[in-house]
Amino acid sequence: MKNGFLYTFYLVIIGIVSFITGEIVTFVMLGLILVSLQNIHSTLKELVETQKQNRQD
Repeated sequence: MKNGFLYTFYLVIIGIVSFITGEIVTFVMLGLILVSLQNIHSTLKELVETQKQNRQD
């Protein structure tokens, strides 16, 4: 929950700055990159947890 709030907060701040500077395309691309990185991070966390469980067996 806390991470979701922080991501939303960062998204709003970057959105405001990009709107003021006129860099809307950059904002969209940064959003896509951040979502992709978050998905990769979640997948890696799941893999680490799976490895830990397999070692304990």
